[in-house]
This record gives sequence, C-alpha cells and structure tokens, in this order.
Amino acid sequence: SSEIQAQLRSVQHVQASGSAFAAILEDETIVTWGNAHSGGDSSEVQNQLRSVQQIQAARGAFAAIIADGSVVTWGDPLGGADSSQVQNRLRNVRQIQAADRVFAAIREDGSVVTWGEQKSGGDSSEVQSQLKGVRQIQATSYACAAIVADGSVVTW
Repeated sequence: SSEIQAQLRSVQHVQASGSAFAAILEDETIVTWGNAHSGGDSSEVQNQLRSVQQIQAARGAFAAIIADGSVVTWGDPLGGADSSQVQNRLRNVRQIQAADRVFAAIREDGSVVTWGEQKSGGDSSEVQSQLKGVRQIQATSYACAAIVADGSVVTW
C-alpha cells in the first residue's frame, strides 16, 4: 500500500516470513507488512519495537533483538511468536536463528534459549547442559544444530 511505501525510508535491513515482511529503519524502529497472521501486523508490540538491532523470521513469526538484549516476538503464536514461556530468559541476547516454526537465541554468555514448535527444535531441554559457549546455530524445518566452544556440534 502507499501508506506502507511512505514509511519505507532509510531501510537498513529486511526480513521475510512465509508471507510477511519486517524492515528495520535507520532510527531502529520496525515497519511490517503482508499477511497479518504471519507477522505483517506488529501493532500489538509496536511500542516495544524501539532500538531494534536485529530481526529474524520463521515461517509465520518474527523475533527482534532490542538494544538492551531483550527480545520481542510477533506473528502466529503457533509459528514461534509465543515466547511467553521463555521471556524471562530472553535477556542479553546477541543472535537469533529461526527455522520453520522455531527460534533459537544465543545469549552473551553462550547459552541458548529456544521456543516454538517443540518437535521441530523449539524444545532444547534434553541437550541444554551441552549448550555452553555456543558460537553458532543453524536450523532446518525439524531440527537445530549448534557449534559449541570446543568445536563440536550439538543437535536437537
């Protein structure tokens, strides 16, 4: 729409979910558009989307890292937008990786917080004790893999 087009000035980064977009503007705010259920409507969390440093997209949801290291999510609750169960642990986040319906956040201390569809990697509880000093995470539609401090890989 022309209303969205007018807001898309000084865009620094764009991410896409399955059917929506989110752009970080130069002033570190977010503009979203597309399918509302897939994250194209961020109005419910718009007041929290200030000083945005990074955005990541799953198929139906977005997650944004704020300058203070906290995380804001929006979109389809079943697609990873519901981070309420782990919100108290989403602090000092430095990076987020996403897959189909899952998000995985690496915190400054190298620990990992995951959420979303459990069977697709949203539940890392069985390997949590091994997720120390995590350097990188990659994800497929049904699993996640992390490179840990000693160079080995942990999957879930």
